[in-house]
Amino acid sequence: MAAPSIKTQAQPVSKGARDVHENPKVPDFRVPTGAVDAHCHVFGPSDVFPYSPIRKYTPYDAPAEKLFALRDHLGFEKNVLVQASCHGKNNDAMVDCLNKAGENARGVAIVDPSITDEELRALDAAGVRGVRFNFLKRLVDPTPKSEYLGIAKRVAKMGWHVVVYFEAEELEEIAPFLESIPTIVVIDHMGRPDVSLGADDPQFERFIRLMDENSNFWVKVSCPERLSISGPPYEDVVPFARTLVERFPDRVLWGTDWPHPNMKTHTPDDGQLVDRIPHIARTKALQHSLLVGNPMHLYWPGHAIPKSDT
Repeated sequence: MAAPSIKTQAQPVSKGARDVHENPKVPDFRVPTGAVDAHCHVFGPSDVFPYSPIRKYTPYDAPAEKLFALRDHLGFEKNVLVQASCHGKNNDAMVDCLNKAGENARGVAIVDPSITDEELRALDAAGVRGVRFNFLKRLVDPTPKSEYLGIAKRVAKMGWHVVVYFEAEELEEIAPFLESIPTIVVIDHMGRPDVSLGADDPQFERFIRLMDENSNFWVKVSCPERLSISGPPYEDVVPFARTLVERFPDRVLWGTDWPHPNMKTHTPDDGQLVDRIPHIARTKALQHSLLVGNPMHLYWPGHAIPKSDT
């Protein structure tokens, strides 16, 4: 894949940061028509959209043009952009990418409780359809749950949803808060289970029970590269993702997590990640729901959903 060139990075990257894969493979798996990469980011370019002064890491710039090139290379049609912590609550880089993509992208923002209704409406007009709450202390400073709940109540009235990012060991403590959110809740990266315990461990069973008991909860079966103990091609993560896809076929999403910020062990090949999809969604019907029907329902409601390929 020939990646568009960009200017020299304005803000030096963190020690150990990894740039994107220079030559991701063309996937062997052909995604269905209308497929959506429902979890990805844009970073910078930092000379135009500086990173937050209180960020806990500085990534390589990964602007809209590079994302669009990857989208086309992998065979996807649409993207859902998720605001990452390095840009903080300034969503300008994401909104710029949404404007460039038009109807081919939607966004999930990070906002401050003081955001005005006018500012929320402007984000909505740009294509934002949700807000993200991050509970990973290594990435963000803690925010009181009361502030998060206040934001959730406001965006619920706009038809938005809430995306939450936490780790499995926090589930018992955080579950009551999640269940108080008055809109759809999308859980990032399968709730970050400890893969070494196995998919039949009580930890993952507790997560499944949470999904069973809350029909407004959705989950992203993404980021095997972050969860895997064995490394590529991430076979040890397949049982977790497959269980969720088959048990909750109408409430699962998939995304690349490009450009894979804070990966310490290796640089993921996004083509290889796409090739894991038929291992977790084993029928065309499940693949269509995961990649087309579900993200269209959540992010492009009212739009025609492409039919499943035959």
